Amino acid sequence: MRSSTLKWIVLSATLLAAVVVTVQLYWLKKVYSFEQRQFNINVVKSIRGLFEDLKMNDAPGISLQQLIDAPDNNYFTFKADTIPPKDSLVFNIQVEFANFGVLTDCKLGAYSSTEKKFVYEEFIPTPASRYAGVKPPAQELPVYDNTRGFDHILLYFPHRQEYILEQMDFWIVSTVILFLALIGLAASLFYFYRQKFLAEIQKDFVNNFTHEFKTPLAVMKIAADVLSQESIVHQPDRLERYSAIIRNQTEHLQSQVERLLRAASIESRDLPIRKEDVDPQLLIEQALGKVQPLIDQKRARVEVKIDDGTGNGRVHADRAHLELAVVNLLENALKYSHDPHIVVETGRMEDDFFISVKDNGVGIERQYLKNIFKKFYRVPTGDIHDVKGFGLGLNFVKRIIDAHKGRIRVHSLPGIGTEFRLFIPLN
Repeated sequence: MRSSTLKWIVLSATLLAAVVVTVQLYWLKKVYSFEQRQFNINVVKSIRGLFEDLKMNDAPGISLQQLIDAPDNNYFTFKADTIPPKDSLVFNIQVEFANFGVLTDCKLGAYSSTEKKFVYEEFIPTPASRYAGVKPPAQELPVYDNTRGFDHILLYFPHRQEYILEQMDFWIVSTVILFLALIGLAASLFYFYRQKFLAEIQKDFVNNFTHEFKTPLAVMKIAADVLSQESIVHQPDRLERYSAIIRNQTEHLQSQVERLLRAASIESRDLPIRKEDVDPQLLIEQALGKVQPLIDQKRARVEVKIDDGTGNGRVHADRAHLELAVVNLLENALKYSHDPHIVVETGRMEDDFFISVKDNGVGIERQYLKNIFKKFYRVPTGDIHDVKGFGLGLNFVKRIIDAHKGRIRVHSLPGIGTEFRLFIPLN
């Protein structure tokens, strides 16, 4: 399974998990609303039982909706033609709460409209409540404007929300477990995807490594066979040609091995940067000199536009590493262009000095741009290996610019070309 396929599986699983979470939260909210309504219904049933037990309101034709009100979330009030004795009210309300499952503590107050105050108050604990025996902080019971004109009983439930949440323990615990399971699944899928991606990069590296070393070794073997012939000593031109082949191929392999060793060295420690004043024009000339044989071989056209923009014609940077970064960009521009036309430009943009390398090569698809600076990563080309390399060049460039506290901007259009612009802070 390719990592691209696995990526879609991960995205699909993520979408499915989001749907599951959304549905779970929706039902959790529904259960919470149901418990709130059920609590209100049970309290109203308990008050209705009080009316029947204590005969507090004998007015015919009056509905419970006219007698009972809930002015606030934790408060209930109900009219009373006569205020019953305290002990009788407390006893009966405890019985009614037990009958209808109102199993949380309550504070009641009996308000007299003639005295314009609560004539008595009482805290009623519930044995099943986790707050049994714990009185709430002293709090004066409120008198609502619409209840001042008649006697009434006020019920205050200080721990209503906690009680509702206790009733939802199963739903809350199951939701938390589901969330943890989904988080664990997401982490596992991400780890699996990352490992799969790294495995593919390593596989591509092995393939590139094989193709990179296979051809030079085969050429060297053929040349060595020719040189081992007895007649070669009588053919000095042929001897020189095959000796040069072995030397060139050996140098090529040596340079590739050095790149691998350099990659391992840079990975194991911070990139050492020794800044100095660098002449941009001289830097570009030296970098072009390093790739001149490849320029000649590809018959490339190279334009150089030097505009130091630094004020003193110098930029403070590590000359050797910055040159290596430019060389890598030039090599890529030459390798990935059939008829290379390269523009190298330097200048200043705000507080940064920049070096731009623009080519007319094959370009890079947008989907691959985010990975091009990863070690050993190469833009997929199927089974075609006409361009050699290990996918280390751009990784070097990124580490060098990062060490300078700079940044890289890449613009690429498939079939048109690519521009790499390196920014080095001037301050």
